[in-house]
Amino acid sequence: MDAQERSVGEAVPQVEETTLRRAIVGASIGNTVEWFDFATYSFLAVTLAAVFFPPDDPTAALLSTFAIFAAAFFVRPLGGLFFGPLGDRLGRQRVLATVIILMSISTFAIGLLPSYATIGVWAPLLLVIARCLQGFSAGGEFGGASTFLAEYSPDGRRGFLVSWLEFSTLIGFMLGSVLVLFLTTVLSEDALISWGWRIPFLLAGPLGIVGLYIRLRLEDTPEFRALEETGEVSQSPFRETLVENWKQILQVGGLVIIQNIGFYVVLSYMTTYFQDPLGFSPTAASLSTTITLLVGMALIPPLGALSDRIGRKPLLLASCIGYVVLTYPLFLLLNVGNLFAAIVAQVALGALLAVFISTSIAALTELFPTRVRYGGFSIGYNFSVAIFGGSSPYLAQYLVSTTGNSLSPAFIVIGGAIATLLVVLTVRETAGTDLLKTQEDLEGAAT
Repeated sequence: MDAQERSVGEAVPQVEETTLRRAIVGASIGNTVEWFDFATYSFLAVTLAAVFFPPDDPTAALLSTFAIFAAAFFVRPLGGLFFGPLGDRLGRQRVLATVIILMSISTFAIGLLPSYATIGVWAPLLLVIARCLQGFSAGGEFGGASTFLAEYSPDGRRGFLVSWLEFSTLIGFMLGSVLVLFLTTVLSEDALISWGWRIPFLLAGPLGIVGLYIRLRLEDTPEFRALEETGEVSQSPFRETLVENWKQILQVGGLVIIQNIGFYVVLSYMTTYFQDPLGFSPTAASLSTTITLLVGMALIPPLGALSDRIGRKPLLLASCIGYVVLTYPLFLLLNVGNLFAAIVAQVALGALLAVFISTSIAALTELFPTRVRYGGFSIGYNFSVAIFGGSSPYLAQYLVSTTGNSLSPAFIVIGGAIATLLVVLTVRETAGTDLLKTQEDLEGAAT
């Protein structure tokens, strides 16, 4: 440990358990709001297609809806490039408070948009603008929340504590799924298209206010405050991130390929897939996704704790290999025409995802030094999301529509798992890493 690292380490204050619990809630609440917003859009894709596009071609309308879903993800790298280095320069807490405001406002605005029947082509154009604002703010949310929670967590418990961030992600998805299930059950199709679809988006307003209140009451992370006290905060975080940490950025992008494809095929697109081409009701589709989310939530914390004991790489490798071997058989099970079998298949795919995400965020944050952790994580993660995340539901629906092969989405998942598996093999084991290690220490550990 050199003099600079020792001075920063001495400045890091000890974190009490009550403070740590507040940090978990503060990081997770905004993450829950973000994923509730994104999940609601995907779960209501069929309804939104009827609201925002001409009714004469339902297939084209659904593809257009997924294209707009993907548009938000293409904007996310801009948010990562902007908010990430800003969080490394100004602090994690300030930036996280800003992004939750932007996310909530843009989502609330979607709930106020007029339909295609009211203003014609302006309806989908306004939807694109609101979705892009969502994507821009989301580009700063996940990397910031991950960094915030990782830097509050003790080295030996980081896997377990950071796993609660992914737990909150599934809470957001589950809330979206349960609400859509409720709306599709109690409302007629006409009522859902007329006004019912607006309810989940309008809820983003009060949820955002709650999240902002909690985040404003938090202090910044101990590591960042230590950098401030010792004058070691990076003055050029954008340049430092790209010049000195480009390898880690590429590793992050590769590691989350299957994470993004898994999320948006297994959890988002599957609600549509159950209806078209499988032919199940919207209620059955929402029920299956809700069960999958509950199983994933039950698995994530204990698996995160397991990664603290046996390491991050064994779980990451197990998930990737599982997807490669089991995805096609599980898609065959999805297509046997039995609802119970289809639910079992989706739950199994979701369990494989839980194995990966229970430890991935801890592993990703541990790749970077504190000076550029927010920016490095956000840039690598969001470029991967833009390429592999938002496009996955569109590509899956496109393959099903054009080939007529309902098993074709399985190959997207398998390809993503193989790509991530190759990247996992290049990454050092990071469990128990001291987050105050310098750039030189991290490079030495990698070699």
